[in-house]
Amino acid sequence: MKLRIGVIGTGAIGSDHIRRCTHTLSGAEIVAVSDVNTENAKKAVTPYNPNARVYESGHDLINAENVDAVIIASSGQTHAEYVLSAIKAGKYVFCEKPLATTIEDCQNIIQAEQDQGRRLVQVGFMRPYDKGYRELKKIISDGIIGSPLMVHAVHRNQKVGESYVTHMSIFETLIHELDVLRWLLNDDYISAQVIFPRQTNYTHEKLRDPQIVLLETKSGIRIDVEVFVNCQYGYDIQCSVVGEKGTANLPDPAAVSLRLGEKLTTSILTDWKDRFIEAYDIEIQEFINGCLAGQLNGPSTWNGYVAAIAAVACVKAQDTLAIEPISIPDSPAMYK
Repeated sequence: MKLRIGVIGTGAIGSDHIRRCTHTLSGAEIVAVSDVNTENAKKAVTPYNPNARVYESGHDLINAENVDAVIIASSGQTHAEYVLSAIKAGKYVFCEKPLATTIEDCQNIIQAEQDQGRRLVQVGFMRPYDKGYRELKKIISDGIIGSPLMVHAVHRNQKVGESYVTHMSIFETLIHELDVLRWLLNDDYISAQVIFPRQTNYTHEKLRDPQIVLLETKSGIRIDVEVFVNCQYGYDIQCSVVGEKGTANLPDPAAVSLRLGEKLTTSILTDWKDRFIEAYDIEIQEFINGCLAGQLNGPSTWNGYVAAIAAVACVKAQDTLAIEPISIPDSPAMYK
């Protein structure tokens, strides 16, 4: 039996999920798509399934009888309404980050899911599926470097467009670190602060770039994350954990070193889809397997909610430049 999936949002990541579900993964087929631009939706799905139905409304796709599960890859501000619609329809839903852009919307999703009495939502945090992060977590969990004291992280994009504004550096970019570092350290955040260094000449008037986000956890671990989305040279993700006895660094993606013309060079990726391609494959395959088995195991609604709590505090800190508190409640039993 194949899981019949409908995809809402056929931009870069939505189109990539259509491709991987069709050609890379097993157990699923794309039977429906929807996008604000129906022509783009048709172009995205036709090479993989010319018989897939194109819906003008994401809600109509969700309620279609031949759709078993939904992948939401539309713009972030639309996520909550589509997730709530899928839960109401009793259908499994994979929602790309963020789960929602407000804490209230996340709470509404949690309540709706609890009313159903079972997990129906997996959130698109793919970094815990990355081999490098998993190796890093094992080193920490095994106590090889002692208790973590500090984390230095970097999230750099080559460039972003004019529509990318300052707060998006939190909900569209830092949100990955907010999730993965909490998972990596098995610890919750208690405060956030944002510092703006000298601005790059490659930004624009609505985007302060770069930024440094400072976080503190309950156990006293101090974290600094550099967010630099116009670094020019490529897509670069770094993470260094400083422990009592040593340090552990996230490995760079494997790349061939080239000796040529009196130089030794190694290529740097420019596309985030390439950097985490295996992690994306693993997370969507786990979603498919979970739907077919009737039990989701990937990042939950609670993970999305906690990341949103931290993100809202970081956005506030962008405005106040002060240390903003982060208060994370106890998790309901469903998400433990």
